[in-house]
Amino acid sequence: MRAFYTITELTREFDISTRTLRFYETEGLLRPARRGRQRLYRANDRTKLMLILRGKRLGFSLAEIREILSMYRSTPGEEGQLHHLVEKIERRRADLLQKQRDIEMTLSELDNVEEGCWQRLGQMGIAR
Repeated sequence: MRAFYTITELTREFDISTRTLRFYETEGLLRPARRGRQRLYRANDRTKLMLILRGKRLGFSLAEIREILSMYRSTPGEEGQLHHLVEKIERRRADLLQKQRDIEMTLSELDNVEEGCWQRLGQMGIAR
């Protein structure tokens, strides 16, 4: 693993914009070193970026991601961080499963209404 990464290297590796990377800096999630005007990201910044992007893909807010990341270096440490993450994953999964059931119900209702429309059109002598 390398000591430092440039903003260009990270944006290319993770397929994100420089604006996104700077936003995470502004939010205090990443703290690159500076050499003049150049930002130099450490290996732990790269790891944090990977975790931030994974958290976003999983639907966690930046506040939740910040909370999970901050737990690693303070009490309750990595073990607490992992337990907390498991709880958040379980809640997120439950929310997504409920949304899936809601979508399936809505699709079923749409099918029923559409079929009713076709039946009524058929009664009016209009074919599909």
